[in-house]
Amino acid sequence: MKVSSETSALPNRDSASSRKSTMSRGLTVMFAIASGMSVANVYFAQPLLDTLAHDFSISRAVVGGVVTSTQVGCALALLLLVPLGDRVDRRRLMAWQLLALVGALIVVATAPSTPVLLAGMLAVGMLGTAMTQGLIAYAASAALPEEQGQVVGMVQGGVFIGLLLARVFAGGISDIAGWRGVYVSSAILMLAIALPLWRRLPALSRDPNALSYPRLIASMLTLLRQDKVLQVRGILALLMFADFNIFWSALVSPLSAPLIIFITLQSGPSGWRARSALWPPRAPGISPTVAMPNIRVPQHY
Repeated sequence: MKVSSETSALPNRDSASSRKSTMSRGLTVMFAIASGMSVANVYFAQPLLDTLAHDFSISRAVVGGVVTSTQVGCALALLLLVPLGDRVDRRRLMAWQLLALVGALIVVATAPSTPVLLAGMLAVGMLGTAMTQGLIAYAASAALPEEQGQVVGMVQGGVFIGLLLARVFAGGISDIAGWRGVYVSSAILMLAIALPLWRRLPALSRDPNALSYPRLIASMLTLLRQDKVLQVRGILALLMFADFNIFWSALVSPLSAPLIIFITLQSGPSGWRARSALWPPRAPGISPTVAMPNIRVPQHY
């Protein structure tokens, strides 16, 4: 097998074990916060679909294309942008991607038409995903081998919390400042974390033997073709992620129907209830099942 020679560069465990850890707990928390904020941008649109359909005169049957454009951006980021971390200085890459993400958020916030909105959402999906996955890989590379599991776990936890709380943030800000205010607020928050993140990101040495960009892209296809575990887990992840997005995208229209009349402020906190379902309260004598939130669906749906 030639997979090892064709895959992206992995941290050298021998050299990593001899160096001092650069991942303090505070820095790890900052990585988690930045990752959660980055991924949240990709999911702001889901509780806003009904409002976007009204403002841009988009049929509710096709307004899901707004979310689809962000997900296409996610896929493009994983295939084309994330591998750049093995070719260029990661610290500079994170800085440029963060600034580009702020620009994409401003494009969405000021979109005058549906094509501009979709293009902005595509860019937000690409750059939000590239930032998120890049920060996870950055944290793993900066951590010592014996602490990589803990560091990656904390950062990934921030990603999941940001993913779910995105709906709470979007719903709340939308009812206060409109849906455009959601993206303006997020752009300001991303700029606010840019400077402290830039100052604290550890400098990592580049691999002089890194593959060229075309070979780096081809190496992912080689791994996917030869690694059976990756194939199985990739399919499982695809199905779970598709189910997750179908549920949240389709939920907005029923909740905004006259029978229920959920405004975006009420639709958004559904994500917080989902977070509670992941970590239900464990009072003495109460099973986790009892603690799960009840979901009521109107009879005509």
